[in-house]
Amino acid sequence: MDDFLADSARTLFAWHRLDNFAALWALELDSVDIPNTGRGGWSSVSRLELTDAAGQVHAFYLKRQIGHLSRSLRKPFGEATFTREFRNIRRYQHDRVPALEAVFFGERRIGGKACAMLLTRALDDHRPLDHWLADWPALPRATRRAIIDAVATLVGTLHGAGHLHNCLYPKHVFVRLEANAATARLIDLEKTRPLHFGTRDRARDLDALNRHTHGPRATERLRFLLRYLGRDRVDAAGARLVRRILQRHMDKAARR
Repeated sequence: MDDFLADSARTLFAWHRLDNFAALWALELDSVDIPNTGRGGWSSVSRLELTDAAGQVHAFYLKRQIGHLSRSLRKPFGEATFTREFRNIRRYQHDRVPALEAVFFGERRIGGKACAMLLTRALDDHRPLDHWLADWPALPRATRRAIIDAVATLVGTLHGAGHLHNCLYPKHVFVRLEANAATARLIDLEKTRPLHFGTRDRARDLDALNRHTHGPRATERLRFLLRYLGRDRVDAAGARLVRRILQRHMDKAARR
């Protein structure tokens, strides 16, 4: 796969002489969390801020990894997980599913090991859903409704485009609020795959989101479901989906 540099960032990165793999790979940056050294590999995430000619600061997250391969039927010998995530970001973009924006991607073999680098634009004007949920009781009713509607619309768009996020937790849904209107985007697309199994796959995502969402009342969860379904009431298909979600929840509880 050839290196990718978004057209919107070419001037900025060329100005800083960071428009190539070697320059970005060599950057010395602090990690935003503890680097992952599991499975015989290494990966880290760092924040990168660049100032343009007009003095405006642009923020990004730079993810670099050595090893950490994911294997599939299509890639039995494995590929870097950031390679897979970049491909999924591009698929979401093609299908108009709101998600994080890739700015740079490249992969190399260094010292005989698979290395990959993915740079995405920071979502500084958004907050993770779990941050909103931490303040949920104190939020105005109109704000809570706007967030519910935005997230439900996002998940409906995701599934309507034929994608299963496969790791749909509140920390992976980023919400932006303006006045009483909200929009949402998805991050962490490493595990996403095509939605092959209809209701079963949809229930998988919805159960994960529901189980890890704390704060909304039953009426607010119903509002989410209706917005997701695009219905004024729960019809037969919606009832089947709810039963599937509840069954998954009970099955997981029984295995604990």
